[in-house]
Amino acid sequence: MISNKKMIRETLHTRARNEILDLTPLVQRMVGSAEMQNGMVIIFSPHTTAGITINENADPDVKQDLLTKLSKLVPQSEDYYEHAEGNSDSHVKTACVGNSTTVLVEGGKVMLGRWQGIYLCEFDGPRERQVWFKLVGFDE
Repeated sequence: MISNKKMIRETLHTRARNEILDLTPLVQRMVGSAEMQNGMVIIFSPHTTAGITINENADPDVKQDLLTKLSKLVPQSEDYYEHAEGNSDSHVKTACVGNSTTVLVEGGKVMLGRWQGIYLCEFDGPRERQVWFKLVGFDE
């Protein structure tokens, strides 16, 4: 049997044009507050210039490495960009990273690998961002 919790919407504020925010503690608090023992959490960004990913969380340099590599692969300015807002690179970076991820929950804990964390990737900040969370519990 599956019991669905309502969707939770969180407002976050980014401080830089390109930034990675760690959502892992927030997701774990939500799971604890919902008293979910087993299930999954879907994490979704409803933005076209901010994505969601899972990556290393042990070494803070990894976040900077990701941002630097994406900036080199997808520069802010290119002669062929036609989008009038000047944030074409942000759209491309978000398409590369993706807008959502799903994590499993078991025994009341978010199940991530030893070094993993859940991140919001901002590519067009600073901005106020929404992140949506859907907790789906499984009765066992």
